[in-house]
Amino acid sequence: MTDLLDIQPLTKTAFAPFGDVIEADPATMRYINGGTTERFHALATAEAAGEGARVIINLFRGQPRAFPYEIGMMERHPFGSQSFSPLSGRPFLVVVSEDQDGKPGRPQVFLAHGDQGVNYRRNVWHHPLLVLNQQSDFLVVDRDGPGDNLQEHFFETPYTISEPAQ
Repeated sequence: MTDLLDIQPLTKTAFAPFGDVIEADPATMRYINGGTTERFHALATAEAAGEGARVIINLFRGQPRAFPYEIGMMERHPFGSQSFSPLSGRPFLVVVSEDQDGKPGRPQVFLAHGDQGVNYRRNVWHHPLLVLNQQSDFLVVDRDGPGDNLQEHFFETPYTISEPAQ
């Protein structure tokens, strides 16, 4: 038997324990380029720990998942943050968990709109990319360098996510 997870809206306050919500924030906006561009400044901070590490920019192309969907594993990156910003303008799911003695606790599920991204802090348990409905591209900023920057945990009993209402 699986444990059904509720899907909640992605907000800065609700997501704060896990990282940053990347979206246009009027409080950070300033005009640049002679007033022709709005810059939303310092929305998240990339982390890259360890000698020889660097921050890199990637393109991820995610395939849609079928629902109901089982959350059977979570991963985390001990040496760097990882951000996902949608380029296709489509909603996606964000699944995170607080650490409980080196293992993920009960996952939380957030519905991100197509104009919201997330930045997972170092060591935050999260599920790999969960795309809805159709193939979607994401700009991903993360760490590259020496060291094993991936830890995975597999749940004895998976959790289930029902079809999200969009």
